[in-house]
Amino acid sequence: MKKFVLIVLAVALGWGIYNTVIADRSVGTEVGDQAADFTLETMEGKEVGLSDYEGQPVFLNFWATWCPPCEEEMPDIQQFSDEYGEEVAVLSVNFTKFEPNKEAIPKFVESHDLTFPILMDRDGKVGENLYQVISMPTSFMIDREGVIRQKRVGPLTLKDMEGWLDQVK
Repeated sequence: MKKFVLIVLAVALGWGIYNTVIADRSVGTEVGDQAADFTLETMEGKEVGLSDYEGQPVFLNFWATWCPPCEEEMPDIQQFSDEYGEEVAVLSVNFTKFEPNKEAIPKFVESHDLTFPILMDRDGKVGENLYQVISMPTSFMIDREGVIRQKRVGPLTLKDMEGWLDQVK
């Protein structure tokens, strides 16, 4: 009986060590967590998934047309995309579920001359459930291994984004 108890304890200890040291990072929404994969459609209807950018840093931004801080940071996001688009994927997720006027989205994109992919979170599952976005804008920098390295609730400047990129190069 003692041998059985010792074996069970050894297995439990080994499993605990494996889960804390060796096992993959858990999927979550905080710095150090593995970023949750998702697939959404662009405004044009093309499916885009986070895993499409495996091995490449990703700047992920959640926003809405009615959000003044979101609008404030859009020129900087566009400039970041223009200047660093070869080094980092820029994905912008519109919280479509919370848009009172869906026609405002393409008008917003056009008026700001946005050229990076605009993904449509029509049911809120990516923003609300996977990334637990409770305020906009919310942005993440995901490294080449798919790990969240930065997170910010609130607007970013170009300088902020450049600093984030330097950390994941």
